[in-house]
Amino acid sequence: MLRIKARRGQGADHGGDDPLDAAQERRVRAVLALGGVPQADLLDGVQQVRLRLLERAAKGEEAPRDVSAWAAVVASNLAMDWHRAKRRQDRLGERLASLRQGEHPSGEDTSLLSVAVAQGLDELPDAQRQILVLRFYADLPVRGIADQLGIPEGTVKSRLHAAVRAMRARLHEDEVV
Repeated sequence: MLRIKARRGQGADHGGDDPLDAAQERRVRAVLALGGVPQADLLDGVQQVRLRLLERAAKGEEAPRDVSAWAAVVASNLAMDWHRAKRRQDRLGERLASLRQGEHPSGEDTSLLSVAVAQGLDELPDAQRQILVLRFYADLPVRGIADQLGIPEGTVKSRLHAAVRAMRARLHEDEVV
């Protein structure tokens, strides 16, 4: 029954069994994609977020105050986990990929910028990438990020500052901006 409702969306009763509405699902997909999860794995990531929300309910835990923010943070954590697993499996493949990274597509400036931003995000430490995606894409405030990750606001601010500085340096180094 849950699968049927999940396929249909939220259902007519607005209190359906699907813990994520369409907007939250789009946000989760975007956070996963910006976190570097490949397109083919996005649906699995969305299902993982749903599963974690359903597990919370099954354990009798209170629903998150802001489901959308909670789901974005869980998605960001899943993206970090995906990267860790990928690094373990692809150590040798990364060397080959780094040789190809020097080749830029000969397209418009926007495609060059997109490639540079994607590469810059890949090079950031996991914690900085997570903060950057949550702040600028998921549009969570610093306080919301701190609450969701369980870290002090000052830590969020310092990681965000370092991530922005690294991205800015990367884009200037590549002469993209």
